[in-house]
Parts: sequence; C-alpha cells; structure tokens
Amino acid sequence: MAEYFVNGQFVRSASGDGNEIRNPATGEVVDTMPRATVAEMRQAIDAAEAAFPAWADTPPARRGAILQRGAYAIAAKEKELASLLSREQGKPVKEAVLEVRRFVHTLEHYAGLGKNIRGGYVPLVEEGKYAMILKLPLGVCGAIVPWNFPVSLMGNKLGPALLCGNTVVVKPADTTPLTDVQCCAILTEAGLPPGVLNCMTGRGSIIGQELLTNPKVRKIGFTGSTDTGKMVMRAAAETIKRVTLELGGSDPMIVCDDADIDKAASAASSGRFFNCGQACLAIKRVYVFERVADEFLAKLTAKVKRLVVGDGAKRETMVGPLHTAAQRKEIEEQVEDAKSRGAKVLAGGARPQGAEFQHGHFYLPTLLTDVPYDAKVSVEETFGPVLPVWRVKDLDEAIARANASIFGLGSSIWTRDLARATRGAERIQAGYTWINSAQIIYDELPFGGMKQSGMGKEHGIEALDHYLETKSVVVANP
Repeated sequence: MAEYFVNGQFVRSASGDGNEIRNPATGEVVDTMPRATVAEMRQAIDAAEAAFPAWADTPPARRGAILQRGAYAIAAKEKELASLLSREQGKPVKEAVLEVRRFVHTLEHYAGLGKNIRGGYVPLVEEGKYAMILKLPLGVCGAIVPWNFPVSLMGNKLGPALLCGNTVVVKPADTTPLTDVQCCAILTEAGLPPGVLNCMTGRGSIIGQELLTNPKVRKIGFTGSTDTGKMVMRAAAETIKRVTLELGGSDPMIVCDDADIDKAASAASSGRFFNCGQACLAIKRVYVFERVADEFLAKLTAKVKRLVVGDGAKRETMVGPLHTAAQRKEIEEQVEDAKSRGAKVLAGGARPQGAEFQHGHFYLPTLLTDVPYDAKVSVEETFGPVLPVWRVKDLDEAIARANASIFGLGSSIWTRDLARATRGAERIQAGYTWINSAQIIYDELPFGGMKQSGMGKEHGIEALDHYLETKSVVVANP
C-alpha cells in the first residue's frame, strides 16, 4: 500500500484501510492508497499550522524562488508523472504530459509574482497620523482537488496559496491521488519546509469534511460539481472560512455565418473531446447560424468520426475512457434521453466494440442534433464525450440560448465581425469568453464562473487576493 504525505514525510495510515486505484482503460490495479482517519487529518492540519509562522515570515521573493525550484523539479520528472497520471485517470499520455506542463507553468507564473505582493501607504487628513495597508497570509488553507485534472487544478490552488505565505493541506479525489501525492513530495524535496505542503488521501465524507469544518483551516479552494460546491459553502460557513469555488459548466459556442468554419469545427472537436469531454470548461453546447449549419455539421462530423478511442498508454489514442463506470452510465442516460425525445445521432452514441474495450469505461465521441431544449444534455452538465448542436437564426437567439442555463463558466464566439464579437463578449453570461480562439486557460488572466459556476478567481494576479488578508494600521507620531 502506498502512503500519504504529511510534515515532509510519507506516512502509512494506522487504520490499515485502503482504496484500490484502478486504470479506467483496463480495470487493473495501479496502486492502493490509504484512507486516512479524522485523527490523521487533524495531525496534517496541525502540522500545517505549526509550519505557518516561519513560512509566513519568509520573504515573498524567497517563497517565489522556492516555488521556481519546485517547478524545475516537477519538470525533470515529467514523463514519470505523466505515465502515472494516465494510468490512474485514464487520459492519453500526451494529454497527461500537457497537464504536468500546465502545473509547472502555473508554479512558474506565481513564482514570478513574488516581488509583487505589496500593501500601501495612506496619508490621513488628521495631523500627525498616517496609515498602512498590510497584506498578510491567512494561515492553513485546504485544497480540494477533482479527478478530471488532478495535477493542474491542484496547481491553481498551490501557486497563489504558497506564494502568499499560507500552508496547505491537499485533499485529492479518492480515485486520483497518486500523482498529487508524488508532486507534493517533490515540491517539498525542492525546498518547501516540512509541514508547509501536505497531501491526505481518503474519503471526502470523512477527511474532506474535517478539512471543511476544522476551525484551524481558514480558506478552502474547491473545484468540483455545483452540487458539491453548495455543500462546501454550507460546511465552510460554520467557521466563516473563505471559499473559492470553481464549479460545473455548460459552455456555449456560437458559430456565426461569417466564421471560419474549418477553424470553428476544429475548435469544437478539440474543445469538446479533450480528456474524453471530462472538463468543466469543455464546449458542451453549440449554436450555429442556419446559413452555415450544414457545412459546419459536415466538417465537425467528419472530425469526430476520425477520433481514435483507446487505452491512454497507446500512442495512437486520441480519446481515452471515461473515468468511472458511473460516469459512463450517466452519459448513456443523457444520450438515451435525448434520443427518446427525437434527437438525431450524427456520430457515436454507443460503446465501442472489440476485446480491447471490454474492461474499460469507453464511450464513442458523440454528436447530436435536433435535441429538445429541455433534454438532459441541454440543461444538465454533460461530463463526457457528447456534443449537441442547434441551428439558430441570428446572434440574438444564440446569446439568449447560451444564457438560458444555470451555468456561466466559459464561452466562445466565432465571427469575423468585430461588432458581433464585442456584443457576444459583453452579453454572454460567463466568466471567460474566447473570440475565434480555442478554449485555452492562461495563468495571466483571472478565471472563475458566473451564476452557479462558482465564486472567486483562480489564475492571474487576482487570485492572490483570495489568499491574503488586508489589514489597516493607523500610526500616530509619538
């Protein structure tokens, strides 16, 4: 059985309870991770609390230099980490490599901001006094990380939290803890003091709940479903913890009649089926102007049918399996619901056939049209390789349909008309809009959702505000 990582050391749980981590493509056991107890989670929180004063007193530029060394150390083990990530999560190795590189880039980005943490000076109107605005770290922060991008989404929390002088306890998803534990150990070996970064494995209902309710934890960074995010908010409210929530999405893509159809079709294919469609920011709804709909659908269908499904370890694989059997079942139910309501299947719509697919959670990349607007794939988050496409008459209808959702995470619009692009950017209710661009997140820009897609910002210098306390100090001449 593997071990979790606390106070600079790998530790075996005293409970003896373990969780088998299985390869979603083959069903084979990759490793077994311990399920920590509440008492063990409290020990991790205590270790983070004990390490906090010295880390908070470390100059920000020094903290940034340590993060930079950690990024170099992760990059040096890219292949090893990507292979492990592919086996536990199911994604193709080439996608796993990109995720590890994204983690490195995020650490480097925040390492470079080490000299930008600053407060302020305020001259007061009252004679003989002035004021200072201080920026102080919060304390112990909890990072709750999902299974779809366990490494890169952990980086979104570690980068700003550690740079600002906080200590962190990471709670990975039960099914994808292996690479996260290794990354935390590598960062500590690269220079983080023991206890500054800890990674605990186990059930969310047990140790995750302790992280949410323990009064020593001052901040929770969470990425996951909207329903779970609501639970996180309720639990964190008991001790008035700060929360940053990056939740579900149903990202709309609008294709206008003056768009570059080839590029738009390519963006729709990659934006929907990357990581087998298991991404909050995946394109999940497409609204295409009627005049170019046939051309767009023909090109998109051809691209979808060329996608190679298989084990992520195989070089030719373009789309791996869904992460769990339950995830595939949910996707199948959403597709069957749409079909029963009159939707047409242009590609996929079934499990792939063949001996190589028998032990994995595979599902063919699927393209749907004529989907009713009240079907499950229209109103729910579809977390898998299914893309519905609707025909619309104009931009006003497309924007109205795009906004008819409880979600507001990402969005995109394809047009050569600057006025249309500007109108879409201003009126689509989403935290991120791409214009004629693939949906790529940039560390330089703040990222977070509107409506029920979350609260707070990750990425950008704006993320630092969520990990710093602002304090006012008034100074009078003696």
